[in-house]
Amino acid sequence: MASSSAVGKLSREEFRRQKDLDAARKAGTAPAALDEEGKPINPHIPQYISQAPWYLDTGAPSLSHQRRAEESDRITPSLDTWYDRGATAGPAAKKYRKGACENCGAMSHKKKDCLERPRRKGARFSNKDIKADEVIQDVELGYDAKRDRWNGYDPAEHKKIYAEYAAVEATRQKLREEEIDNQTTTDLAAVRKMAKAGKTEKKEDADFGSSDEEDADEDKYADAADAVGQKLDAKTRITVRNLRIREDTAKYLINLDPSSAYYDPKTRSMRDAPNKDTAPEDAKFAGENFFRSSGEAPAVQQLQLFAWQAAARGNDVHLNANPTQGELLHQEFKEKRQELKETSKGSILAKYGGEEYLQTAPRELRQGQTEDYVEYSRTGQVIKGRERAKARSKYPEDVFVNNHTSVWGSWYDASSGTWGYGCCHSNVHLSYCSGEAGIVATEASNAQNLLSAPSEPIAPSPEISSSKTVTSHEKVEQNYSKKRVGEGEVKLDKNRLARALQEEKKRARGDEEDDRSGKRPKVGGSHDVTEEELEAYRMRRTITEDPMANYVDVQD
Repeated sequence: MASSSAVGKLSREEFRRQKDLDAARKAGTAPAALDEEGKPINPHIPQYISQAPWYLDTGAPSLSHQRRAEESDRITPSLDTWYDRGATAGPAAKKYRKGACENCGAMSHKKKDCLERPRRKGARFSNKDIKADEVIQDVELGYDAKRDRWNGYDPAEHKKIYAEYAAVEATRQKLREEEIDNQTTTDLAAVRKMAKAGKTEKKEDADFGSSDEEDADEDKYADAADAVGQKLDAKTRITVRNLRIREDTAKYLINLDPSSAYYDPKTRSMRDAPNKDTAPEDAKFAGENFFRSSGEAPAVQQLQLFAWQAAARGNDVHLNANPTQGELLHQEFKEKRQELKETSKGSILAKYGGEEYLQTAPRELRQGQTEDYVEYSRTGQVIKGRERAKARSKYPEDVFVNNHTSVWGSWYDASSGTWGYGCCHSNVHLSYCSGEAGIVATEASNAQNLLSAPSEPIAPSPEISSSKTVTSHEKVEQNYSKKRVGEGEVKLDKNRLARALQEEKKRARGDEEDDRSGKRPKVGGSHDVTEEELEAYRMRRTITEDPMANYVDVQD
């Protein structure tokens, strides 16, 4: 309804007449309304189309607000339209003009808007001091040009940044090459000095060449073999990692279970660990939260927490507004807390004691970890840094005296319960080593001492005696003929071996009774040890040292 766009509020009578007129125009009994160009307006056009907005309403029926403006009426500035910086209206004036800028003499601006260097008060203008008038431009910008954040930017300014960074990189490369050349010269001088001193003599095979050449070739190939997705510069020893490689698995593909950790596609982050069953240290990806708890992130969180707590107590601390103040206050707070802790600890120790129990070795010694950097090659040789020294005690180690090849305490004699040297089985400290002869002599002496001690016989019961006899005969049947190391096959008499076993059992039983009663064993005369007695001693000794001896009655 074109007639409904009249400006002002209509009365009830005027509104009723307007409605009747609109109905008559729709019925065709009244002529249609005309716009400013004399063209009739269709009465069936809806009101929201025919009624003009308040900022385009002229008070007369019209549809011009729905039509596209003519080319001459529209403002069509280019996106490249901008102020002509530095443009002047002509040559500078020869003398000062009234109303001009008191600082530069231009008529295009006032002193408060002047960008030239301020003049000294009372100084007169000269012809060379007067600046030309600037061109005052009225640039009409369209919708897009007003919102173009790069409108008026000169790309030549960005080329200066490229040139500056290129110059810095060239200087850095030059310094790096000089450092490498100096290091190479130093290494060559050291090699020549070692070769001159005769320390680089190497044996070379006529058929296969030197082993050092093979190691050098291996190192050369190892340096040239770059890891997947990496490029190693052999001159600068700098590894450049590509941003994307095929071996990198996407975070959302590590665990395809829909109920696993949530993946945010907008930020490409997965805060929780995709595999809950795997330890974070062993997992390929443990989640973003795991990385946030490493490095300097915990220190920043503690600083933020300190700022919040201090502000809650009424202190004027704000980490974002004044980070330096927050850092200094946090450092002071930690120092005071440490002093208070030390004071409290000292008072408790002074009252109750026990300071000697708190003195422990440094953590580096207890854990064996240091911050020393050591770099190894693929062959296990140290390339950079110093290898960690082996831990040594305060006592002398690997020091052999008196021709010994082992240290004191490397051998234990179970028969006498004493320590000795493992190379000669000598129980005398700081004795001279006798080698294998000493071992043979010690074994013969031990066997002689065991077999030469007589014991009083004890009359056993008939049942026990019969059981022992059967067991002894069984053992004799199993051991009457056997081979010994270094002696070949030894023939043993069954009856003598049985008697020797009985004597060995009696001797062992007598030793046990002497130990319980506290009596000293009787020492009798010596005699030659037979093969049967030696075999009986070995059989009894083997059974006694058996780990199942506590579960089996070896006296039967």
